[in-house]
Amino acid sequence: MSRYRTLSLFLVLAALWGSAFVAISAGLSHLPPILFAALRYDVAGVLMLAYAAVVADWRPRDRAGWWQVAVGAGLLIAAYHAFLFVGQLHTTAAAAAIVVSLSPVLSTGFARALVPSDALSPVGLVGVVVGLVGVAIVVRPDPGGLLATDAVAKGLVFCAALAFALGSVLTRRIDADLPIETMEAWSMLGGAALLHLVSLALGEPIVPTAWAHPEAIGALAYLSVGASAVGFLIYFELLERLGAVEINMVSYVAPIVAAVVGWLYLGEVVDAAALIGFGIIIGGFLLVKRRAIRRELGQVRSREAGE
Repeated sequence: MSRYRTLSLFLVLAALWGSAFVAISAGLSHLPPILFAALRYDVAGVLMLAYAAVVADWRPRDRAGWWQVAVGAGLLIAAYHAFLFVGQLHTTAAAAAIVVSLSPVLSTGFARALVPSDALSPVGLVGVVVGLVGVAIVVRPDPGGLLATDAVAKGLVFCAALAFALGSVLTRRIDADLPIETMEAWSMLGGAALLHLVSLALGEPIVPTAWAHPEAIGALAYLSVGASAVGFLIYFELLERLGAVEINMVSYVAPIVAAVVGWLYLGEVVDAAALIGFGIIIGGFLLVKRRAIRRELGQVRSREAGE
């Protein structure tokens, strides 16, 4: 039963996070992008803080904890979602999900770069390059049209993946005794505040009547409660059960969900180049994580033999 529960939770998380890209695309028809992202984390941050208050220490107690929150708010929430939401104005949900799936590869690259003693092997470096080639195939930059709307949009989504990868590495490097639920809650609230400031600075229109559209309400509710609050709670449980390597595989199931839901709900079509690029990104991940995957498979075999 434990195996079935783990698999079920994994598939639910992939469905929540994959369909979130479609919800973003749907909500962007009614809400300006930065404000939309800010409202999402207003709600999600309050929910996560309430949960943290029940299961853990509800606030950071030292300077290291607040530094970790600051990095999370600035990179994992504000920068990541600002680039992602603006980028998705002019690209499909599936294409955005595919580009974001490069994050685990980029995270490994940043981790190795920031810790010289833990340098990537030649094969690992090849894996990073392969992943970047996959993104290039998805984006398909034309030297004569680098400023084309679609190319710029996918470039912004790539910047989102960079911000998330760097933020993931930096938050792990900060030596803070802070429960992950508390870190996520305060990062969400701090990131929402930063997004509101950016929205005001850009002069995004504040039109509450547009927010009342059923599709806008549904998208915001789904992203805040489903993809963020419920999704992260499932993520925390799976992180303990599976470890960081296996949970990263959610990034490679989510684009499939995004492609299917985007086609069914928005009529978006995924072209052959995007599928090829996605496959190459997965190949890059397997090269970068080959040792960890081999180690995880060995542990799985040992557990099965013990049973």
